[in-house]
Amino acid sequence: MALEHHSNHQMRFDQQVENARNYVLPFIETSLPIVKGIKVLEIGCGEGGVLKPFFERGCECVGVDLDQPRIDLAQVFLKNEIASGQMHIMNQNVYDEAFLNKYSGYFDLIVLKDVIEHIHGQEDFIPFMKKLLKEKGQIFFGFPPWYMPFGGHQQIAKKKWTSKIPYYHLLPMGVYKWILKTAGEGQHAIDSLVDVKQTGISIERFERICKQAGYTIVNKQWFLFNPIYKYKFGLEPRKQFWLFGAIPFVRNFLTTCAYYTIQKD
Repeated sequence: MALEHHSNHQMRFDQQVENARNYVLPFIETSLPIVKGIKVLEIGCGEGGVLKPFFERGCECVGVDLDQPRIDLAQVFLKNEIASGQMHIMNQNVYDEAFLNKYSGYFDLIVLKDVIEHIHGQEDFIPFMKKLLKEKGQIFFGFPPWYMPFGGHQQIAKKKWTSKIPYYHLLPMGVYKWILKTAGEGQHAIDSLVDVKQTGISIERFERICKQAGYTIVNKQWFLFNPIYKYKFGLEPRKQFWLFGAIPFVRNFLTTCAYYTIQKD
C-alpha cells in the first residue's frame, strides 16, 4: 500500500522542506556555500519544498517540473515566495530552446532530488546540464541506487504485498510485469513502475556518466538509511559502513540513498 505522503500533498511538501533544510543543504555546503544571491535551479521540483530552504538563505530559485498538478500545488504552497519575485515555479522542459536561451550559463547550482532515476537518456541529460551552469557551477544529486531493496519504487504500488516486498523489481521485465498484473495493480501503477525499471541507475553507472561528461565529483555520501526515512518510517539517517561501501556493485544492494555534488570543469 502506498505511503501516506504519496497522497497527502501538504505532508509531502513539509517533508521536502525539512529534509532539504537538515540534510540536502548542509551536504551541498561542504563544497558550495549557500549565500544570498546564489542562483539555484531544481529540475523535477514537484511541490517545491526542496527549494524553500534555499529561498530562506536569499537565493534566487527556479523550479521546473513536467507534472502540471504538482506545479499547481507548488504555486499554492509557495505563494508568498513566488510573489517576492525570487522564486519562479513553472511547467517547463529544460531542453526547450526558450528556456536554454534564457538560462544558458546562469545557475550556480542545479538540484535533482529523487529525479535522475526517472530520466530517460541519462547519458545525454547529465552532459546537457553543463549548458545551464556557470563556470565551476555544481549539481547536486540525491537518488536511490537501482539495486537497493526498493530501488524500483515499488512503494508506489497500490496493493499491500507488491508495495512491501524488496528486490523483486530486479526480476526480468516480463516476470515483473506478470507479478504486478497478477497482483491486481492498475495500468497506471504498472506503467509507472515499468518506467522506473527502464531508467534506474546504479552508483557505478552514475559515476561513469559524470566522469565521461567531464565533471569532477567533489563530494559524495552513501546512506544505509536514507535521510528521508526519518520522516517516512521514523528511522534515523545512517551513513553506509565504510567497508561495505568500498565493495563495487555489491554496495548498491544495501545503499538506500546516494548524495553527490559534481562540478563543471
